[in-house]
Amino acid sequence: MSREIKFRIWRAPDEYTKVSWMESWDSLLNYSMSDIFQLDNPDDVLEQFTGLKDRNGKDIYEGDILAWHSNIYRKQDWIGLVKYRGAGFVVQESSRSFSTPDWLETACNKDANIIEVVGNIHENPELLEANK
Repeated sequence: MSREIKFRIWRAPDEYTKVSWMESWDSLLNYSMSDIFQLDNPDDVLEQFTGLKDRNGKDIYEGDILAWHSNIYRKQDWIGLVKYRGAGFVVQESSRSFSTPDWLETACNKDANIIEVVGNIHENPELLEANK
């Protein structure tokens, strides 16, 4: 899968900085992410673009909170947090429930069109608390 390599940095207390990186990974092997993105503050959080977009065309990053509705499995809305886990991006619905990377990609497919970014873990943690 070919995708654009982009990151965003959450800089506490309340701002995002978006960074695009379109250089060969080979040239980056001698650098740490802290060097590349100047992560001087230990509270800075680096979040990677998943390569996916929500139903409104918004880029989906690690740390985003997604909402979706499915009448197939449940008759309620789901809320989940985007994380990188294992070998791909997943959605964590609860402390023990994770989607698969394939599920997230399929749910963002233009034919399924069921995912929407409703916030992020830094600015809207209450969205996840309400889901417990």
